[in-house]
Amino acid sequence: MSELRAGSTPLYQQLAARLRRQIAEGIYRPGDRLPSEAELCDQFGVSRITVRAALDQLVDAGLLRRQRGKGTFVTAPLVEHELIRLTDFVEDMAAAGLQPASRITHLGEEPASAEVARHLDLAPQTPVVRLDRLRLADSSPIAFDVTYLPLRYGRLLDRSALERETIYHILETQYQIPVVSGTFVIEAGKSTAELAEALEVERGAPLLIIQRISYTEGREPIYFQRRYYRADRVRYRVELDRGYPGQRSRLTEFVPVFDGG
Repeated sequence: MSELRAGSTPLYQQLAARLRRQIAEGIYRPGDRLPSEAELCDQFGVSRITVRAALDQLVDAGLLRRQRGKGTFVTAPLVEHELIRLTDFVEDMAAAGLQPASRITHLGEEPASAEVARHLDLAPQTPVVRLDRLRLADSSPIAFDVTYLPLRYGRLLDRSALERETIYHILETQYQIPVVSGTFVIEAGKSTAELAEALEVERGAPLLIIQRISYTEGREPIYFQRRYYRADRVRYRVELDRGYPGQRSRLTEFVPVFDGG
């Protein structure tokens, strides 16, 4: 019987447990839209307040997400990365048990902005290759990359190969150019209209922004990249040791960011 019964456990918790079980059993799979609030009220014989409280609980738990004007959807499992070694997108998705894919939205040459030039150790306005890619996990958008490369590296990359392989893999296997190190800056942001459309989220939805510079031997920059991850799909985990008195911290820079509001 679908209807819930009043008892020691509040109705909204009973409903949340019922929906949680249906998600675990695969009745509702990642990406599926749940019935509307009115339909859930009819199905389980409860008030709309009860339904909303149950859905709120599952949204807070990360099992559901609301999309304005469209409904409530089952979320995909979180992808967790560990900041232990330098990896590429394919390696990250494979470690999470997901099938990676890329869709190129732009590939061309343009003058480097002052910021890009600084990260690539170039003079401003030096031509660079810009590569924009939508990154997919099990055919679902998970990230959007904007990558800048010096011409000597960017011109080695073929569009069709980039649909199948990562920059790391192409340079290392085809040209014996190893990627040996990299720097990461991780910050929070909000999706623009363009990113929201590409990532299939609402405008202003939270994003996890990864700014990274990858280097080959001799600390020579290979590329400067910004990756915009859907914040509901990815998180990073870092394991730290306490160390000993007098040991220097590995935190090299802390920059508070204000939006001017």
